[in-house]
Amino acid sequence: MESRSRAAPNTRTLTVMTKRAYEPTIRTQADLESAWHRLMGPWGYGSHSLWLMVILGDTPIPQLTEIEDCVEPLAGQQAQQFSRMLARLSADLGPGIRFAMLRSRPGSSHVTDVDRAWARALYDACTLAEVPCEVLHLGTRDEIRPLPPDEVLPATG
Repeated sequence: MESRSRAAPNTRTLTVMTKRAYEPTIRTQADLESAWHRLMGPWGYGSHSLWLMVILGDTPIPQLTEIEDCVEPLAGQQAQQFSRMLARLSADLGPGIRFAMLRSRPGSSHVTDVDRAWARALYDACTLAEVPCEVLHLGTRDEIRPLPPDEVLPATG
């Protein structure tokens, strides 16, 4: 018969994490800008990226997608492929889906012609895909700022 005593069972309890994930409600442009600030933090950016947030109803799906190496604006086949991807995501996820995007880049917060070209390309991709799109945002070393259509799209009429 075994004469050694067995170790006493571990009676310590696990500490359960009580901090909830960030789950913003996005109903207004101010809500969206606040969410971008919280998600992206106060840091600058060392590279050019496109960030995609999918919003269902009033709540973002809990995954932020980064597309890296976004130096030159979408054009031609790339723009068409991006538009098709948005259309497929919208169809797969169902009604009530809308998209929010932020382009991040190093440098100052001055809006450049390249920033405007990116914003136009993204607005155009959403229009072509027939998907709802929130106001696009630009993230730089100094700030996160909206790029509304009337600031980047050519005037019509």
